[in-house]
Amino acid sequence: MRYQRPKGTADILPGDSAKWEYVEKLARKIFHQYGYQGIRTPLFESYDIFARSAGDTSDVVTKEMYDFHDKGDRHIALRPEGTAGVVRAFNENKLYGPEYPKPYKVYYVGPMFRYERPQSGRQREFHQIGVEAFGSDNPATDVEVIAMALQLFTKLGLTDLRVAVNTLGDQKSRDDYRTALINYLKPHYDELSEDSQERLEKNPLRVLDSKDPRDQKFVADAPSILDYLTPEANARFEQVKQMLDVLGIDYVVDPDMVRGLDYYNHTIFEVMVKAKSLGNGYTTICGGGRYSGLVEQLGGPDLSGVGFGIGEERLLLLLNDEGIQLPTDDHLDVYVVGIGDDTNLESLQLVQAARHAGLIADRDFMGRKPKAQFRTADRMHARVVLTVGKRELEEGNVHLKVMATGKEVSVKLADLLNDFANVFEEHIEG
Repeated sequence: MRYQRPKGTADILPGDSAKWEYVEKLARKIFHQYGYQGIRTPLFESYDIFARSAGDTSDVVTKEMYDFHDKGDRHIALRPEGTAGVVRAFNENKLYGPEYPKPYKVYYVGPMFRYERPQSGRQREFHQIGVEAFGSDNPATDVEVIAMALQLFTKLGLTDLRVAVNTLGDQKSRDDYRTALINYLKPHYDELSEDSQERLEKNPLRVLDSKDPRDQKFVADAPSILDYLTPEANARFEQVKQMLDVLGIDYVVDPDMVRGLDYYNHTIFEVMVKAKSLGNGYTTICGGGRYSGLVEQLGGPDLSGVGFGIGEERLLLLLNDEGIQLPTDDHLDVYVVGIGDDTNLESLQLVQAARHAGLIADRDFMGRKPKAQFRTADRMHARVVLTVGKRELEEGNVHLKVMATGKEVSVKLADLLNDFANVFEEHIEG
């Protein structure tokens, strides 16, 4: 029987995996520049963590969660997003304590799971790069995470970047807007989709996020959250926009944007790119925002948070479609060609000496003819090829060839084994 990977998953093979590693390495480097540190949380958590954080009317909870009861009859879910698990870890490990600096900044990289229809750039097992900063109410923190995401995308070579921002206001803003939205949508109840009918009383903002054509025609003329902001919430949003202007960040205000999860308030944003491969419009490659109740909701103190998530599959697909070549580290420093079975021991010693010297090295393990081994060295872009055969063994030498210059010399086998790094550098530079 031939086995296949589960639907909605992908094998990331060598070659492609190097591109993933480059993107993740660059993200970690930039996040560290902003004071963020890595955090790793479990792939599965209590179902209630995601149900409470995402909201019981969200598509994530009602349609997409991979959940099950384990052998102890505990209701478990594979994580559909990164924030809730990070908040749980923040609370459980008391990272809100006075001994920890605020804001407390972390980033994560890893797989997430949602049961949805697989399509280009969207899988049932997908990977996210995300950040969270806890404990700061300063609007500058919102702008900092936006700037950090933009720096990553710029370093990757993306251009025509833009930010769409909105605010969901404070609690009073949301309550007033909720009432206005219900009053607007109720007369059209029978014309809405079944999902929106169910959400109308529980969370009418979710209707604005609907992609159903039956809902879209009403969403277009719906009241704007910006008309229901309290003076305090409006002043805060003005600060965010002022800071974006000061940093020269191109943005638009999108009053229809609500984001897909229930825990957001105040600033929400999406980073967009105008990509030739995706048509003439802008497409979203990063989304996030501020949440002021989630930490407390999951058992912690009344602390705010702000963060974003980036879908790696979509990002890698975009980079590929745009023809952006990532500088993956796929070179080989040393390839050892062993001629004949009698050289197996020395070939092993040489390749290990190279590796201990900090070099990327490989050798033939298949007993192939010398010509085939040289072809392999060339295909792997080896900087130096070391050849050892019967004559070299008798003389105690190794033949060294620098591939870029064609330089060929004989070096003592003992010298290489004793001080590989210096002998290698001498002939590469000489």
